[in-house]
Amino acid sequence: MKAQITDRLIRYTEINTQSNPDSNTTPSSKAQWDLLHLLQQELKDMGLETTLDDKGYLFATLESNTDKAVPTIGFLAHVDTSPDFKASDVKPQVVEQFDGNPITLGNSDLQLTVDQFPELKSLIGHTLVTTDGTTLLGADDKAGIVEIMEAIQYLIQHPEIKHGRIRIGFTPDEEIGKGPHHFDVDAFNADFAYTMDGSLLGELQFESFNAASAQVTSHGLNVHPGSAKDTMINALEVAHQFHAKVPKDASPEFTDGYEGFYHLMSLQGNVEKAQLSYIIRDHDKLKFEDKKKLLNDIVEDLNLKYGRKVLEINMEDQYYNMAEKIKPYPHIIDIPKRVFEQRGITPNTDPIRGGTDGSQLSYMGLPTPNIFTGCGNFHGPYEYASIDVMKEATMVIVGIAEAATQYNFE
Repeated sequence: MKAQITDRLIRYTEINTQSNPDSNTTPSSKAQWDLLHLLQQELKDMGLETTLDDKGYLFATLESNTDKAVPTIGFLAHVDTSPDFKASDVKPQVVEQFDGNPITLGNSDLQLTVDQFPELKSLIGHTLVTTDGTTLLGADDKAGIVEIMEAIQYLIQHPEIKHGRIRIGFTPDEEIGKGPHHFDVDAFNADFAYTMDGSLLGELQFESFNAASAQVTSHGLNVHPGSAKDTMINALEVAHQFHAKVPKDASPEFTDGYEGFYHLMSLQGNVEKAQLSYIIRDHDKLKFEDKKKLLNDIVEDLNLKYGRKVLEINMEDQYYNMAEKIKPYPHIIDIPKRVFEQRGITPNTDPIRGGTDGSQLSYMGLPTPNIFTGCGNFHGPYEYASIDVMKEATMVIVGIAEAATQYNFE
């Protein structure tokens, strides 16, 4: 199976599926269609019925092979790769039996080292797939696609493993936050699902941030600097005053675990006009609302100070903590935990400190926690995949499908 996983991962990562945040289409890039069409044909070759709609949502079904009444389970992964780093001309390199020594990435000066990335210690002896140092790998989330495809093929080849109806979904544009926007939950028709979009071995994530974006615009009054006294309002200075009131210890570089944050993503402008872009995150709904209120209060205070509307803010909620929609159905977490235990995997249920389609899908009526893929250092040249852990993730999918037939849902 490891050879099949390696070959499939390389084939998929060599297809550029980078999403485009500036696009108004879905998918946001034509390149995503290349992988979607390939996956559809491969699913058909396995004998599965498929649908691929005009928005780039590919669904397929592996029918039940048991007489037991078993919920329909979905497995999801996204086809797009991050727009934050070069994703074209990907040239994966395979490292057999990683020995813990530095891995030189292609002909570049970059190296994967245990000193810089301590989690690599746990991968000694594994087969790794890395970049050549010039692109990202795209294992986020092509590793998840590989694992789903391999698991479905394994179940087809082993009919003695009993399972209920399984739905497969491959979606576009997760990396730009639009993955679920056109997802038809009714058409997918699953009782619950799992995104294969995590990282290190053992991740089983069912808590996510509450998330919002905030655009703060500073309006200045530009006059000649030689006669500016008591008249000029420098929009950049106002923007700096705004940010100075945002708690410094509540930024990403100072927070972890359940701690939320304000993240200044960009600051640009001139004397006349400046703009600050933030994302706001917190696992606790009340603290999330308090964070949003603080930004609004800062705007009001500075407008009052200047006696005019020097600041305006546009804030939008993006998604909410999926735990609220998952915890009422404990079997959704119990089943993979049992599979983890059977396979000797320690579950890591720490909250997600990033985005996942499951956050939005859970509020759309499809409870969807997240499971590890065996990859790390996403969105850049140090990205890697452990084929050994990908094999474990593949067998976890198989195990969940089988364990659901043995679970007492009453």
